[in-house]
Amino acid sequence: MDKLKKVLSGQDTEDRGGLSEVVEATSLSSGTRIKGFIACFALGILCSLLGTLLLWVPRKGLYLFAVFYTFGNIASLGSTAFLMGPMKQLKRMFEPTRLIATIMVLLCFALTLCSAFWWHNKGLALIFCILQSLALTWYSLSYIPFARDAVKKCFTVCLA
Repeated sequence: MDKLKKVLSGQDTEDRGGLSEVVEATSLSSGTRIKGFIACFALGILCSLLGTLLLWVPRKGLYLFAVFYTFGNIASLGSTAFLMGPMKQLKRMFEPTRLIATIMVLLCFALTLCSAFWWHNKGLALIFCILQSLALTWYSLSYIPFARDAVKKCFTVCLA
């Protein structure tokens, strides 16, 4: 509707390529983006909480925890793709300021699942879940200006 208004009012004088028209035609409305974000984020939190509850199941509890916790974190991380779009999300994830944090998050996701499914090592699965949380926190702090510097300074003051 907005595009039609621009064309009819004469404001849309740019010649757009076919790709930009496809992107505009398939992009979600802001309301749909918010709903998708909330649904995906809620699913992520639900999976993480379910994983925490499954931790106490005998024999397979830790494996179920590692899987649900990891999928919950992946869903929560993926929920932000609804807000900014998947390509912009990927571009921002691999910017130089958060490249190492992104690699650590993805590596922790993979190592958590490997320790649960292939190595069958409960201790490693738990360690990688903890590292996953720390890496995801560090990654999330990269989106807040000066947050990483504040955390570094806080730790140096506390440890000195």
